[in-house]
Amino acid sequence: MEAGNQTHVPEFILLGLSEEAELQPLLFGLFLSMYLVTFTGNLLIILAIATDSHLHTPMYFFLSNLSFADICFTSTTVPKMLLNIQMQNKVITYEDCITQMYFFMLFGTLENFLLTVMAYDRFVAICHPLHYTVIMNPRFCGLLLLTSWVLSFLDSLLNGLMVLQLSFCTELEISHFFCELDQVIQLACSDTFLNDLVMYLEFGLFGGIPLTGILFSYTKIVSSVLKISSAGGKYKAFSTCGSHLSVVSMFYGTALGVYVSSSTTQSSRATAIASVMYTVATPMLNPFIYSLRNKDIKLALRKFFS
Repeated sequence: MEAGNQTHVPEFILLGLSEEAELQPLLFGLFLSMYLVTFTGNLLIILAIATDSHLHTPMYFFLSNLSFADICFTSTTVPKMLLNIQMQNKVITYEDCITQMYFFMLFGTLENFLLTVMAYDRFVAICHPLHYTVIMNPRFCGLLLLTSWVLSFLDSLLNGLMVLQLSFCTELEISHFFCELDQVIQLACSDTFLNDLVMYLEFGLFGGIPLTGILFSYTKIVSSVLKISSAGGKYKAFSTCGSHLSVVSMFYGTALGVYVSSSTTQSSRATAIASVMYTVATPMLNPFIYSLRNKDIKLALRKFFS
């Protein structure tokens, strides 16, 4: 590759989580197992909801879409990582890197919006139970899902198009196991002020606003539950949103932890290792959280296998 700047570059180098040769088989086995569990678990959730008419409700409609987003979210990064380890080749082409980055942002943002919509669904169910079927009608649920997809598509498309305008130097090593937006921008030789500005504005809008909506919904939920006189009623109300709250805590807790730590530490490799929590571990654990804490999902899975 000739020295100098160029708009289109033939390849990037993904350094991965470790460069030690003896750790590569361990990483391959670990991430292959995690990916298979993620794919199988979320697929079973989708099939259980699709085949059980009792689960054709707004809550499970959004849950099945969340499981689909989890499958796609993990599939944008882990298979390429496994292929690189197996082939002992850390190269990813410029086109593949941009494509991976686009779909990673698309499904990551979609998951963010779906968690917000599910929090709103629980808010209506607990705080306005008499109007639940009227408010959360199929048309409105479809509109919420469509809006989530459109906003996610526009967000990832804007960032992707802005990266295409950058010129890159010959130092194209990414200290990560996938093409992460911030690290790709840092490799650019051209001015990245506008890219950084848009990235942080979108992080504030598409991260801060949904998180605020979730916190508002659960503040109202807790307030309503505390007004219930019976202990059984309180437990039943909390149990309907316990799984979702666990998933929200894991997703936002690990994601915010990674980005806060990346702004305070100079180690890109440490940030890459920490990002495994929200990119791989959280989608893998979601099916367990929903199936272990939800009697309806357990029953639907039993019916599906029988």
